[in-house]
Amino acid sequence: MNIQPVIAEHLRQGLNNSEIARRTGADRKTIARARQRLGVPNPAGRRPTPRPATAKERLFAEALPTGRVRDYRPRVEPLTPAQQAANRERLLAALRDAA
Repeated sequence: MNIQPVIAEHLRQGLNNSEIARRTGADRKTIARARQRLGVPNPAGRRPTPRPATAKERLFAEALPTGRVRDYRPRVEPLTPAQQAANRERLLAALRDAA
């Protein structure tokens, strides 16, 4: 990837990605990649916003013995064995009544 000298100069001046995109017409992702390749930190110590892990990334992280996924929270808490038995009884009763 060739980094345009104009983008490199703006990065060294300390402008943020959005401002450089407005001035040059380049995409913000292109500027972010140029920033990373040049080793120029984000201005004012800002960090990029972390994206949530995808289902595939969670699967791979959970398959590893040391893998941990910080942003994964199950939507429904697992049922206790007593709750499972009660649900099973209600289902069987409903099926018996329907027959």
